[in-house]
Amino acid sequence: MNNRIKKIENNVQDKNSAAWKKLCDYIDRVAEDGNEEFSPANELGYELFSQIYTLPETISKLKKVKKVSLYGSKLKRIPPEIGQMESLENFVPYTSYSLHWFPYEITECKNLKDSAVSTRALYGNYKNRMSFPDLSQNPVRYSGETVNCSVCRKKMTYDETNQLWISLWVGTDVLPLLANICSEHCKNALPKPPENYIQKAHKGSSTLPQPPDENESFELQIQEYEREQNTINNP
Repeated sequence: MNNRIKKIENNVQDKNSAAWKKLCDYIDRVAEDGNEEFSPANELGYELFSQIYTLPETISKLKKVKKVSLYGSKLKRIPPEIGQMESLENFVPYTSYSLHWFPYEITECKNLKDSAVSTRALYGNYKNRMSFPDLSQNPVRYSGETVNCSVCRKKMTYDETNQLWISLWVGTDVLPLLANICSEHCKNALPKPPENYIQKAHKGSSTLPQPPDENESFELQIQEYEREQNTINNP
């Protein structure tokens, strides 16, 4: 079990930088032209793209984009507005090693079928079970003073939200998702996580029990095999 835990950073982006302004302009052009691919690294160049740590909320305007390419980014988070990219089919943040989690709203991208994610960098992944930060001690804050419930979309203040982690299939990967929940009813409406992941929405913490990681599972299989062989040889 890997108990490495990374503090969630808020206010990660300098929104007065040339890189940010160029990215916002690029989003406007992609939306206006109705382009089907969003690839900011190609537009900004590596030097400027490496200064981008989140995406603008205006990605909600990218209604016709089918592929998002974020290969090799320095992103630390993606805003909930990604859920409004209704045509998204292919999501590629591969080798974005500082991207440890995603907004629950990405599950609203109903056409999203393919993904390429560096899973070892994710909280709770089956390869090393990186610990989830404790949301009661280290809450997430997006821009603005309010946030929408991830389930019913009700607007609320951050004092009203119950932030929870949940692991769910998105595209071809199981991703750790952050949900902002307004009520017990909406919490109960969250889907059940897949087998071999924490089976409920939770607040996180380094002490939270998780299923065995890849190496631990292999060791358990070996132990079970040895027990079976011992039973056969010593009836």
